[in-house]
Amino acid sequence: MRDVAVIGIGCTKFGELWDKSFRTLFIEAGEMAISDAGLSGDQIDEIFIGNMSAGRFVGQEHVGALIADYSGLATNNIPATRVEAACASGGLAFRQAFTSVASGMADIVVAAGAEKMNDVGTEETTDVLAAAADREWEGIAGVTFPGLYAMIARDYMNKYGLTREQLAAVAVKNHDNGLHNPIAQFPTKITIEGVMSSSLVADPIRLLDCSPVTDGAAAVILCPLERAHEFTDTPIQVLASTQASATIALHDRQDISTLDATVAAGNRAFKMSGLERSDIDFVEVHDCFTIAELCAIEDLGFCKKGEAGKLTEEGETARHGKIPVNTSGGLKSCGHPVGATGVKQIYEVVLQLRGEAGKRQIDAEIGMTHNVGGTGATVVCNILGRA
Repeated sequence: MRDVAVIGIGCTKFGELWDKSFRTLFIEAGEMAISDAGLSGDQIDEIFIGNMSAGRFVGQEHVGALIADYSGLATNNIPATRVEAACASGGLAFRQAFTSVASGMADIVVAAGAEKMNDVGTEETTDVLAAAADREWEGIAGVTFPGLYAMIARDYMNKYGLTREQLAAVAVKNHDNGLHNPIAQFPTKITIEGVMSSSLVADPIRLLDCSPVTDGAAAVILCPLERAHEFTDTPIQVLASTQASATIALHDRQDISTLDATVAAGNRAFKMSGLERSDIDFVEVHDCFTIAELCAIEDLGFCKKGEAGKLTEEGETARHGKIPVNTSGGLKSCGHPVGATGVKQIYEVVLQLRGEAGKRQIDAEIGMTHNVGGTGATVVCNILGRA
């Protein structure tokens, strides 16, 4: 396998983007990535697009062909493939692009993700997202994702003594980071008291424990490391890209507050990269709900089970803590356009490693991403470092 580098990145603003369509969001992110890499469109060999549910959100299927067409690349007849793994669609699109370059099948490959979620009502959005769970066992009973993660949170609290204040501290910390992110949907300061007094969604999950409904797109460009300096002075090497699966329904798991796929994908990423946990300077994890961040920190091996709440409360996961988590603001503050989130995580890691993250910049040489589909049935992990 060849070594692979990221040579270009682009990301739209995240939020309720009423004046932009699904296709224009992707084109905007793609153009930024191409410009960042100093490429022309006819140099691109392949495209992978992470998208969970354009068919229901905007009534559009055949997304790969659509994007190739409106990117002006259809006349080149390049392969353009839609990748779907629920909320891990973007991370998996990146992994497919990495594999294509590493294998030698292609040289210049775009990995992108896009979702337009606000064009339907709240009830339909909730139902679309519920399709990432087991429809026949969970969805048919009326269980939505806040309900499923509430079960995880309650189980975790009962086992490890997590306090409501510690759970709220995750949201406060991520909003503090999002304050300094120009693409963030909610660059808004919040407090522990504000989180705990926000509307109850599914006990113990409250409104400010939840990531928002978001429109947005992100794109990155990969090439062989040996060619990276043709395009950029700051290539970022992909040191590992791994994927794991687990049962889709919670009731089939031995421990619902441990995501086995996170454990597996994380272990594989460290084995592939030859790195230790102590080598990672920061991590972007999938905080669709505050409890999800705590589980991720532990399941990736950055602390023991039951310790993440205290670690967060003591500021160890803040930007200048021992292991910064979600410098972008995470899904919670930056936003969560489900098909784009995994690529946005790569975008954030590359910005940090280049030293281009502005007021949220940290001192980092190696970063990690963790992208989850559903309640952990699919997990993708990536490790990147300065080349």
